[in-house]
Amino acid sequence: MARKRISTGSDYENLVGYSRALVVDDWVFVSGTTGKNHDTGITPEDVVEQTEICFNTISWALKEAGSSFKDVVRARIIMANLEDDALVAPIVGRYLKPVGPALTTFVASFLDPIVKIEIDVTALKGSADV
Repeated sequence: MARKRISTGSDYENLVGYSRALVVDDWVFVSGTTGKNHDTGITPEDVVEQTEICFNTISWALKEAGSSFKDVVRARIIMANLEDDALVAPIVGRYLKPVGPALTTFVASFLDPIVKIEIDVTALKGSADV
């Protein structure tokens, strides 16, 4: 069984010991991803900006895993505020609507109060070709 760890090198990944994504055979499990810009270390206050950063980071992780959004079969979205759904949904649709994965969305609080959204995905490499 092949196993590959993918990391952004973030302080939190190193502190906790988790991977941004984990590849096991043809499966890609991308960890919950917030809107923190890993290049600058800054999390913008705007939920739209955070959502775009989430998807950019996820896209990077999928590419590192030899996959893409076309292979995503499941996604979970956690938002701090239900009211943000109207702003977030069009962005989510831009990435997920073409592949129609299973999706769960819910509202919860985060460890860092600036965080307004977190997204994780699971992909099966090659499933877009089925």
